[in-house]
Amino acid sequence: MSDNTNANLRDQPAAAAPTDQLENSPGGLFDVLWLRPWTILLTTVLALVAAYVHIDRATPLYTSTSRVYVEQKIPRIIRDSEEGVMSRSQNYLHTQAEVLRSAPVLTAALASPDMGRMQSFADVNSPIAALRAGLEIKVGKKDDIINVSFKSPYPSEAAQIVNTVVDAYVAFHGERKRTTTGELLTILQEEKAKRSAELIEKLERMRQFKQQHEGLVFGLNQNDNAVTRQMERLSAALTEAQLTTIRAESFYETVQGMTQDSAALGQFVEARRGRGAYATVTNEVVSLRTELKRMQRDRADCLLELKPDHPAIVALDAEIEQTQRHIVALDEQFVRNQLEVARQDYLAAKQSEEELARHHEARRQQLLSLHDQQAQYAILQSDYEQTRGLCDILDSRTKELSVTENVGGLNISILEPARASSVPSDPQRAKIMGIALLLGVCAGVGFGLIREARDQRLRSAPEISTLLKLPVIGVIPMIKAPLRSGVIRGQKVLISPTSPEAEAFRTLRMAVFFGAPRQEAKTILVTSSAPGEGKTIVVSNLALTMAQADQKVLILDADLRRPKQHKIFKKDPRVKGLSSVLTGQVVLEDAIESTDVDNLDILTCGPDVANPTEMLNSDNFARLVKTLADRYDRVLVDSPPVLLASDAQILASRCDMSVLVLRAEASTRRDSLHARDGLAGVNARILGIVVNAVPRNGSRFGCYSGYQYYYRNRFPHTRHRKQNHRRKQEKTAIVAAASRGHDLGGARASAGEVAQGQSV
Repeated sequence: MSDNTNANLRDQPAAAAPTDQLENSPGGLFDVLWLRPWTILLTTVLALVAAYVHIDRATPLYTSTSRVYVEQKIPRIIRDSEEGVMSRSQNYLHTQAEVLRSAPVLTAALASPDMGRMQSFADVNSPIAALRAGLEIKVGKKDDIINVSFKSPYPSEAAQIVNTVVDAYVAFHGERKRTTTGELLTILQEEKAKRSAELIEKLERMRQFKQQHEGLVFGLNQNDNAVTRQMERLSAALTEAQLTTIRAESFYETVQGMTQDSAALGQFVEARRGRGAYATVTNEVVSLRTELKRMQRDRADCLLELKPDHPAIVALDAEIEQTQRHIVALDEQFVRNQLEVARQDYLAAKQSEEELARHHEARRQQLLSLHDQQAQYAILQSDYEQTRGLCDILDSRTKELSVTENVGGLNISILEPARASSVPSDPQRAKIMGIALLLGVCAGVGFGLIREARDQRLRSAPEISTLLKLPVIGVIPMIKAPLRSGVIRGQKVLISPTSPEAEAFRTLRMAVFFGAPRQEAKTILVTSSAPGEGKTIVVSNLALTMAQADQKVLILDADLRRPKQHKIFKKDPRVKGLSSVLTGQVVLEDAIESTDVDNLDILTCGPDVANPTEMLNSDNFARLVKTLADRYDRVLVDSPPVLLASDAQILASRCDMSVLVLRAEASTRRDSLHARDGLAGVNARILGIVVNAVPRNGSRFGCYSGYQYYYRNRFPHTRHRKQNHRRKQEKTAIVAAASRGHDLGGARASAGEVAQGQSV
């Protein structure tokens, strides 16, 4: 769609009347199917008929069932905790079900003399294949019971076949049961002899290995082994030696750092005096330092009385200097002694650590060798214990098999033998009919949806509004009148003012009044997308309702190809009309004719012309429309359909507003879109959509049946008053028709039909 078209559609005024209908219109899957009831019903009936024919023609089958209890009784060759050696089947019931339908069992069953004379296998090429195909075996989900069933047209044969197969299965297991004990004993004895030889061989390996490795005599237990205990003591001694070495090294490095400070070194040595045998400061040094302090005090006292150069002072200084040199020499000797002692202690601790480390490594290698021997011996001992345990298990199971003789794999009990059925199991009538009903309904719904999808007709007001993007300003119900009685249909508002149709036209009038004010929409074009959609009837009835609202209205019949307004109002277009005015044969005042309704005039189409399109596209027609708009409050223009001629587009460009009429359940989506686009292409202002001929019942557009009932309640409910009311309506219609110069008999008949329609 072009931008111009979109702009025109956006400029459309909003209609006020049918909002409730748009919101409350039914829709969805249920309503689509509600419009296709016969499709669903017919499809369902056909499915049920087909199912009934199938049931009627199908051969009845009878089912016989035998219930067999299968108990697992496997000998305890290996216990549950020893499943690594041998394991038993966990799905034995399914295995037995397969055994039931196996060839040996079925062949044994068919070998019975009675099986060869049965009619169930009379015309069968392969009896074993037919028996396997008809045999049904079900395993219980919560029990150990197997249900064996067979279907046959002959109930007695079905029961006999099932019992024969079950007997063959029991016999098959009985035959195998007799050989089970001997086979198991042979297997166990051979296994026992093999395991005994292995046990003796493994015991001999253990003895030889212990003789070859003397270290094992110290004991296999780690806590009782002498080498292990010695290794632990060496580890503790080595750790202590390493700590002693670290302490000696630390002291040695500290002494080296204090070689320049003999006093600090002496204090450090005195502090560690109780920790080790270190050399301390000698008594001579202590005495010299005491004497040095005394001489220094004496010198200080002498200086109080004597001068520094006095001989006594000089003698004291010489003695003090000599003493100091002696102390320094002793301190240096002390430092050398301490350093040597620390070095000797460090070397001794280091040597002790290395010696312990060598002994520790030797013991560690010995212990590693001993561990390897113990590990190898433990492996040999484990193999021996495992073989001995298996031999004990085999001895125990052999004793059990020797004690009991009934060592079969399974215990089979027939809980319920098969019996002949008196009621056929197939065909299942209720199930087949139920499935057919369900499939029929589903198929019917599918066909209904397909038909609805392929149907292009417009079926609801919301659908029209959504598709065309235009408001639905009116919904006109189907007019109950003869199809050829144009007067009654065109003047429905006048003839039946209390009918639902009249009220619908009055609703349309209010939508036009509120949606298009008088100053903005004096000339209103009413057209349709295709013929037969009811635009002419909408024009005449809408004009009547506007005239009844005290507006001066003119009906302009611009459909110069198939005009009908002159038939509704009983005018003769051959004398004067629109074409006569446009050709200049008649003046406008003489061409306009009045009607029996106040404020309503009509300008018929006039005589036929050869070029209606050119005439409507002329300047004379444009001036005529402008003149009529000045004289009347509303000018309703009846035009040809949009899709049949270009006249409607020309008229839409000349008029202020346009109304598009569509027929309910007849107009198609494609035609409606083309008509809307055609009007929008000439910049026409589309006021809205009028949906005509809406069915009263079963429609998505709304139901008007309650409206007539509402108006009927205004009249008395007695039969006499109803008849009087109907006679008055008939008389009014006859008088109106007679005043227009028509046959009274036809008018009476038409009025009678109208009155009868009102009474329905």
